[in-house]
Amino acid sequence: MQLTPTLVLGFSVFFFGCQAIDVGERPAFLIASLTDEALKEKLSACSAGPFHQTDFVIAHRGAPLGYPEHTAQGYKAAADMGAGFIECDVTFTQDGTLVCRHSQCDLHRTTNILATPLAQKCRTPFTPASSGSDADASCCTSDISLQDFQSLCGRPDHVNKRANDITEYLRNPTPRVYAHPVQCGTLQTLSENITYIEALGAKHVPELKAPMVPMPHNGMSQQAYADRMIQAFYDAEIPPDRIYPQSFSLDDVLYWIKSYPEIADQVVFLDPRGRDRNFSPSIESMQALYDQGLRILAPPMPMLLHTNEDGRVVPSVYARLAKQAGFKLITWTFESGVATEPNNWLYATSRTAIQTEGDSLALLHVLQQEVGIEGIFTDWAGTVTYYANCLGID
Repeated sequence: MQLTPTLVLGFSVFFFGCQAIDVGERPAFLIASLTDEALKEKLSACSAGPFHQTDFVIAHRGAPLGYPEHTAQGYKAAADMGAGFIECDVTFTQDGTLVCRHSQCDLHRTTNILATPLAQKCRTPFTPASSGSDADASCCTSDISLQDFQSLCGRPDHVNKRANDITEYLRNPTPRVYAHPVQCGTLQTLSENITYIEALGAKHVPELKAPMVPMPHNGMSQQAYADRMIQAFYDAEIPPDRIYPQSFSLDDVLYWIKSYPEIADQVVFLDPRGRDRNFSPSIESMQALYDQGLRILAPPMPMLLHTNEDGRVVPSVYARLAKQAGFKLITWTFESGVATEPNNWLYATSRTAIQTEGDSLALLHVLQQEVGIEGIFTDWAGTVTYYANCLGID
């Protein structure tokens, strides 16, 4: 295949047919402040590319570091930055249509619903801030019809909790990193998303979100909900090897493994057990999951990393036992918030190693080289694409 390079902001953009992989300026910004000099030198040497799509990169909700999450614009940005997988968090409307949203009840934050007549359908109307309480609202996909949902605009996930009115509540925030002029982010149903992601040339990581209404909902049971998500891909004739369904619910995960053997090895358990302070991993518990057919674990980053007595970040006990049991590991979420922010829990077990924002690349290096992860969710695909391409990770 003929590659045609174009220099943009110090990095090459390489065209693969009609697909241009543009990692942008973010990697250079992070590398510049990286304190690991050996890794800094290695990564700096890759600035000329070439860059290509890699399955190591899993786009988390699209590209929310600069675009409204779960919108067509964010999905395309992730693909343009080389994401091999793109996530659609799956929930449902009042009339049972499966749609892409991070939470069933986040429309008041991630769309313009409060600024439209549909606000009257919200579960919890907008309430302004008072002396003792934050401004509040709750608007759910299950509150509205598919037609209503498709009339909404995606917006950055940010609200002003001290607002006295809706305009102030929805005022555009200071950009997280790279804001792009998307006036009305295009929302998608799951079916639309499947077609769109296929056209972008990426694989699918649909996540079945926990319902925030009692189930069954209008006759749809939890099992039927889980079935419908998988069936949407089969109806679209997506090859099984392009489908990696995921859930925080072990019941959902084990149901898919039993019911859909053709994708059983690709089912992902988003392991939430680390939320329990009393959780202690053991080879017995790992082996029990493996014996039930599970092959991919996806815990958050702090469950995979530990800072030893020498101050060095190393694989955690959980990571070592998971590998010992035979699991493939992926993790989340790179570039979700600022690494140097003390309250960013994603860096809780490696806080002493974070001196600069660029040091997040050193943690990524430990995750890939020592933990042995096979992919990572990221809010900005270009950074991880750069890293993976530089190290020859497909």
